[in-house]
Amino acid sequence: MEVVKISNQAQMSELAQKALDAVRRKGAGLAEVYISNNKELTVEVRHGRVETLKLTEERGLGMRVLLGDRMGFAFTTDLTPGGVEEVAGRAYQNAAAATPDQYRTIPRPAERYPEVDVFDPAIRAATVEEKTALAMQMEQVARDYDPRIKIIESAVYQDGEAEVFLYNTHGMQLSYRSAACVLYLALVAGQEDDHQTGFAIDYVLRYKDLNPEKVGREAARKAVSMLGARPVSTMTVPVVLDPYVATSFLGLLAPSLSADAVQKNRSLLAERLGQAVAAAHVQIIDDGSLPGGIASAPFDGEGVPTRRTVLVDGGVLKAFLHNAYTAAREGVQSTGNGVRHSYKATPEVGHTNLFIAAGNTAPEAMIKDISRGLYITEVLGMHTANPISGDFSVGATGLLIENGQLTRPVRGVTLAGNIIDVLQKISGIGHDLTFYGSKGSPTLLVAALTVGGH
Repeated sequence: MEVVKISNQAQMSELAQKALDAVRRKGAGLAEVYISNNKELTVEVRHGRVETLKLTEERGLGMRVLLGDRMGFAFTTDLTPGGVEEVAGRAYQNAAAATPDQYRTIPRPAERYPEVDVFDPAIRAATVEEKTALAMQMEQVARDYDPRIKIIESAVYQDGEAEVFLYNTHGMQLSYRSAACVLYLALVAGQEDDHQTGFAIDYVLRYKDLNPEKVGREAARKAVSMLGARPVSTMTVPVVLDPYVATSFLGLLAPSLSADAVQKNRSLLAERLGQAVAAAHVQIIDDGSLPGGIASAPFDGEGVPTRRTVLVDGGVLKAFLHNAYTAAREGVQSTGNGVRHSYKATPEVGHTNLFIAAGNTAPEAMIKDISRGLYITEVLGMHTANPISGDFSVGATGLLIENGQLTRPVRGVTLAGNIIDVLQKISGIGHDLTFYGSKGSPTLLVAALTVGGH
């Protein structure tokens, strides 16, 4: 089945068939070929000049071979007939030497695949000069925002294009092409001896949707708004998490939503299926077919159709994410989450477009009802949190809320706790769902968190 017509479809099909024929001749019954071709452009500017211009391209082939219950894998960047023959031989040998595992499988083609529009030809059509101009415009908007913008740490335009081809001995013949582009800005505002950082990012599928003015203003506003920040006394108060921070907390939870982590007893959600793990109005969804989603695709890394999976509904844990292997172990269907980041890797369980569903409350309305609290705009050290236990202790910056108003900037405080406790204390969900790459969240109001200060 051809999902998307691609210019070199015939060439890739011929390569895949040669690899499959090679292992058939050796006696393999089941095999799979995954070919990817990725291109990436990065333009970094500083002071209105190009500082870095980099164009990279990587193409390769990964092959899985199944001999009974033994699976082997090998990859190559040599796509000549000799290279394809050699990688097929290595995959076969690796399978012969592998430990038997009855749950190893290669999926069959599906009857239908979702239609997703994830390739914008305008990204390729735009010239490097036009793309550079967007980065320069973003930088200039930030500098013009306030004279206290002192340093531009990073002003970057980046885009990427990927082609994926997947063939197997069940008759699967799939392909698609995707592209995305991003603007990123990080800067420093200064006033006397006080220096504060700000950043913003715009990650989209459509070239025309890039907004350099918005990114420039947002990064500058964040930095300037934090000038004069100082700690507060330790307090337990309502805390409002802006979408970027809320998405960071979702990232802490994400590994535990994998069935692979559950089966290896490395998930804090193990044994909690059917139980309340969040407040009653919280819904967490993974959707690989989401319109406009950065991680959307017609099929996953092993040819299973992508789909929408409701993981938490009404605060109750309803499901985990599966690839074909973890699904076979549980006796269920794959959720289309066999994520493959490269031809060099086998399909592992991973999220696609993972998000907390939007509510119907304006963020301003949340703040208006708080007599004293904290609006968190950035957390530091989330990478140190423990994804298995869900425990975290992170530095935080933000704005003090007093009598329903944002008053002064706050820094030098800590947030500590457990991600499940945070989810269960969510008392408000904004209507402003915002994605940062493949994860997203609206503004969240957490009824009470302890903020460690001086």
